[in-house]
Amino acid sequence: MKLQKKEIIKFAKMLNDKKLSALRSGNISIRYKNGFLITPSGQKYSSLKVKDIVFINLKGEFNNKQKPSSEWRFHQDIYISKTNAKAIVHSHSTNATALSTHNKKIPSFHYMVALAGGSDIKCAKYATYGTRELSKNILKALKNRFACLIANHGQITFGSSLAEAFELAEEVDNLAKQYIKALLLGRPKLLSLNEMKKVLNKSKTYKKN
Repeated sequence: MKLQKKEIIKFAKMLNDKKLSALRSGNISIRYKNGFLITPSGQKYSSLKVKDIVFINLKGEFNNKQKPSSEWRFHQDIYISKTNAKAIVHSHSTNATALSTHNKKIPSFHYMVALAGGSDIKCAKYATYGTRELSKNILKALKNRFACLIANHGQITFGSSLAEAFELAEEVDNLAKQYIKALLLGRPKLLSLNEMKKVLNKSKTYKKN
């Protein structure tokens, strides 16, 4: 468990270093045994220690002496509904968040959108953070996807490892940035569904390490 907690701390600090989230915003988790390990609530990532990382079982039970991220519920629901989710990264990255405030998805303007698992990256409807309603909205937007935006909030990604989920979060924010710039020139030409299906098949072997 100690190794997993150290990995969470490493990537939590990278949220700040890579400017995906400022100070203490966002949250990170790893699936562990019959539950998951998650960053604590309201603590700056720069000051995180191993003892601060909280274990929550899939029933939503945790040590009352610890205070997990207030958004632990959508981590719980993702792990329950998606057995292929081994790690989750939620961030308030600038570009993805800016796009989410317009309740806009990222369409197939670029073939790299396929890395999120589909022909677009959907935007989950807004709900108050930490609520079960928000979890439901996120799960709907994540249907057949590895990532989604969250309206007026940010973005969320998951993967087979924390490194994979984090890399996808970087990619989502970069795609959001490109799409915002493309919109300044007008309505971008979108790739067809047929073309995106071809890309999706090719993307299965895209990552080698």
